[in-house]
Amino acid sequence: MKKYISDWTVREVIRKGDVCLLRMVLEGDDPELFPDIMPGQFVQVKVEKSPLTYLRRPISIHFVNSEEREIGLLVQVIGEGTKIIAGVATGEKLNLIYPLGNGFSLPVNEDKRQRFLLVGGGVGVAPLLLLGHRLKRLGFTPDFLLGAFSADKFFDNKPFEETGNLYLTTEDGSAGEKGYVTDHTVLETWNYDFIYTCGPRPMMKAIAGYALSKGIPCEVSLENTMACGIGACLCCVEKTVGGNVCVCTAGPVFNILELQSWRGLK
Repeated sequence: MKKYISDWTVREVIRKGDVCLLRMVLEGDDPELFPDIMPGQFVQVKVEKSPLTYLRRPISIHFVNSEEREIGLLVQVIGEGTKIIAGVATGEKLNLIYPLGNGFSLPVNEDKRQRFLLVGGGVGVAPLLLLGHRLKRLGFTPDFLLGAFSADKFFDNKPFEETGNLYLTTEDGSAGEKGYVTDHTVLETWNYDFIYTCGPRPMMKAIAGYALSKGIPCEVSLENTMACGIGACLCCVEKTVGGNVCVCTAGPVFNILELQSWRGLK
């Protein structure tokens, strides 16, 4: 897929704790500059006004509004780069390289009885909302299973509730069921046809192990450190059954059977 570099205007900034949602619009009317973006793809954001921050920061695409030429980015402040990105004001511009990587696979079987489980933790929930939107557009009702330490750590659950069935877990029991996502009773309630997950690696490995034990196809979105986003710097390399690959170009989404060290998790 062709890549683009453009300035996007920040339409709205919503902050909660160390996470913020950036609603960004692409101005102008050139349709080529707003291609079809697949769930699971990401952008590389240029960090402005920071002479010591040379590299762009990879951010998953949270939602897409093609009619408004708008995308949403969910940004967690981790270091200086993301702090600057999250500190932008309405009306300012951010330079993006987009769309990058390969996204989640979408169902080709039109049987609407299929059930899809989307499991997320932390800002790993970001690409799952866009995936849920695409599944809903195809006529499916996705199940979201989101985990956090406590209720206040969820950024905004309403978009997920409006898109599918939402299930929550918290470690302290303040929202949903107490425990980890792998403890939730929904995993034993339904027979799922496919599982998608994004978030902390231990969480994804636990979900992958569950999927393998049940014989359920599963895709994970890896969050390896990515400096360039185009496979040039080699800092995001992951071992697969076919050899070492760059996550930013071969992924970030992989079927768990492709990942060498994940195949024996069950």
